[in-house]
This record gives sequence, structure tokens and C-alpha cells, in this order.
Amino acid sequence: MAARSTTGAIFGLVLGLALLVAGGQALWTWLDRPIERVTIKGDFDHVSAAYLQRHIAPLIRGQSWLSVPLGEVRRRALAIDWLSEVSISRRWPDTLEFELFEQQPVAYWNDGELLNVRGDAFQAGPVTQLGNLPNLAGPKGSGSEVLAELDALQSQLGGLGLNVSQLRLEPRGAWRFQVNDSVWVMLGRNDREARLARFMAAWQRRLGDEASQIRYIDLRYPNGVAVAWHGETTAPEEGMDS
Repeated sequence: MAARSTTGAIFGLVLGLALLVAGGQALWTWLDRPIERVTIKGDFDHVSAAYLQRHIAPLIRGQSWLSVPLGEVRRRALAIDWLSEVSISRRWPDTLEFELFEQQPVAYWNDGELLNVRGDAFQAGPVTQLGNLPNLAGPKGSGSEVLAELDALQSQLGGLGLNVSQLRLEPRGAWRFQVNDSVWVMLGRNDREARLARFMAAWQRRLGDEASQIRYIDLRYPNGVAVAWHGETTAPEEGMDS
């Protein structure tokens, strides 16, 4: 009698578990419906919502609302040009909501890319005109270093009415920059602060008044600067002490 009672209890437990599993499967099937709607939120200054929709659509094609792997979709969405951050959530009953954050470009980079505020490089994508951004270049991964150097130069030279329009970090560590879209300055690798001070003094003393005639200024001299003038093939050294 006890054995029969135990067998009945086990049977009831198994039956209950089977019904629970079946009910769970039915509930999952009912919830895991096709994605019927995708919404995109965000403020976009440089790319259009249509561009983003066109690139997001393939990421969820063939997916269902409950089964879609949000983490994987987010990872792939972050590879889309111009996106710096992505947030994805489900909205009952059949909607996926994307909140997208656009990159904030601060400079052109290496003749084809852009830099964001952190100095990370990203592709320009569909945008061709971004206004008056400085043009920077450097070895791969040096974006934050070059951007920091740009900020330092702008701060030091702004008082002279000079704007750094281009800045280059060469593979061997030498720096050169262009001011006001015209004059190039060869800063080099060593003693950059002293050389920059020498440039500023020379600019205030004489060179600023003759800027339209100057091709480039070379600061890689112990006590002076060399100036290359338009129409000349060599750069005669100017005896300007720091």
C-alpha cells in the first residue's frame, strides 16, 4: 500500500513537472513573436536616421522578439560608422528600441578618418563636409596624444592670433604644425617648449608681419630659426636668438 502511494506521488510530481514545462514552452512560444517594430532614438547632427535604419535592419533580420541576442546586436551596432554608444531594450509586445549616440568629431585624422573627443579614430562614413575642423595625422593609436598636443599649442598660440590648422606627428616622434592655413612650423622632437617659445618671440618680433611671404619656419636649431620664403629654394638661417 505504501509502495503504491509512493508511486502515485512520483507520478503526480512527474505529471506536474511535465505540465509546467509544457506551459512554459507554450508561454515562450506565445511571447517569442516576430519583431514587428523598431524605433530609433537619439540626436543626430551628422548622419540621418535613414542611414542608421539601413545599417541596423540587417542586424535583426530573421530574429524574434524574445530570442534576439541584445548583447550581440549591440556589439555589431557599435561597428556602424558614427556611433559611439548603443543601448537596446525590448518593448512589449513586439518592439525593439534603439537609443543611439552619435560620435562628436573634433578633427580630421590621417586623410580619411576623424577623431572624437577622446582621440579615438573612426571612419567618416557618408559625411563629406564637416566644417572647419583641424587636420591631424600621426601613427596608429596616437590620436589622443596628437589631440592633447593640439590643445596645448592652441592655448599657447591663441594669444598671438594664431590658429593651428594642421598638426603632424611623424613616425620617429618629430612634430610639425601649420598656423592659419598658411605657414608650416617644424618643431622637431626635442626641447619643444624652448623651441616654441623661440618661435613665439620671433613671430612677435618680425615674422608675424611677413607671414604672407613665408613657406615654413624651422625651429630645429640650437639658438635661432631658419625661414624659407616663397620663391626661394633654400631656407637661409635667421640669426634670431631665443
